[in-house]
Amino acid sequence: MNTVGDAYWNPQAHMPTARSRRLVITRGEGIWLETSSGERLIDATSSLWHANIGHGRERLARAAYDQMTKLETYHTFGRTVNEPALQLADWLAAEAPMAGAKVMLTSGGSDSVDLACKLARRHWQLEGRPGKKLILSRHNGYHGLHAFGTSVAGLGYNREGYGADSLVPETARISTNDLAEVGRSVLQLGPENIAAIIAEPVIGTGGVVGPAEGYLEGLEALCRQHDILFIADEVITGFGRTGHMFASQRWGIVPDIVTMAKGITSGYAPLGGVLVAPRVADRFFTGPDAPIFRHGLTYSGHATACVVAMANLEVLAEESLVEEAGRLEAVLELMVKPLRDSELVVDVRAGAGFMAGVQLREEVDADRIIDACQASGVLIRTIHDNTLQICPPFICTDDDVAQIVDAIDGALTSYGGPR
Repeated sequence: MNTVGDAYWNPQAHMPTARSRRLVITRGEGIWLETSSGERLIDATSSLWHANIGHGRERLARAAYDQMTKLETYHTFGRTVNEPALQLADWLAAEAPMAGAKVMLTSGGSDSVDLACKLARRHWQLEGRPGKKLILSRHNGYHGLHAFGTSVAGLGYNREGYGADSLVPETARISTNDLAEVGRSVLQLGPENIAAIIAEPVIGTGGVVGPAEGYLEGLEALCRQHDILFIADEVITGFGRTGHMFASQRWGIVPDIVTMAKGITSGYAPLGGVLVAPRVADRFFTGPDAPIFRHGLTYSGHATACVVAMANLEVLAEESLVEEAGRLEAVLELMVKPLRDSELVVDVRAGAGFMAGVQLREEVDADRIIDACQASGVLIRTIHDNTLQICPPFICTDDDVAQIVDAIDGALTSYGGPR
């Protein structure tokens, strides 16, 4: 006889391990989580990078309830649309890092990346330059797991096992932070073949890697020089994680396309979107012969999700949480710095947003570190290169940040070597 939940297949999981170490989260309030076994834990990773305003906000639940009793949603294909989608799109366009942006809404980050890459290729077909099909992405970059996201992944293990190097053939990887090397790659591949470069301003899942000085600005200039579209993947960094509404604004870049999700609702509803600059969008809005972009999702502009997003954005503004994230960035950077002294640590990366990565030596059993942190009341996880991800909600206090770092420090100190 199967146990409760035996049928569930966890994403991105080695299932025998996931089932033997299953952790069931039953409740969340603020920065705190409760488990089915009664543990109370700090959410040190904002769930999957998205719980920016914390858990259990009744205001967002009531916003969803009120909208559902009025109109849960209605599709936005063709000429129909709902009011929350229109209102949210106007807000996003006003806050975008490029003037005059148009907005397409999706169900999440992977959807947004898929849309952005398709739109980039469609743009060049309409420009009469059909050879421009390549999408370039950074080594260690992560862009979701739809077909395009899998194909442009800078993490090789996410592209492997499908019978080809890339599900969508026309992709290639560029240097993570060496701008000169990127320039050489562009010339080698041929600018006439490249549709777009997609880049996270701060690489998230690939290890929390901030941009080298001048890298993002140089990447944008390189795209302008060679007539390549620049896609900023702000699925993680958007909506305050770097102390600005968008990380593009922090580093002074103006992308052609911006992908977003996660922090747009702080995880209270599945929603994503794409900001599109006039250079790409205008031709679809002008004249009787305007082309149609044949892309859409059943839940594009989902009315309830859009209302939840607006409530979330109001909380960010009313509580000055974007500014608070900027302040907490410095607090976290200072507190994690001593972790570099541990013989178990290869590197500590911080200072490019309210997040940090503590990279452990390859031979360190990260599960033991995670379990020790959990015993100290902190829930954490590992990402690429055996790296501990720290990415707390914006409502943390300095003492909360200290508790997270102290738990990691204690786990490193008590670690007895590989078993």
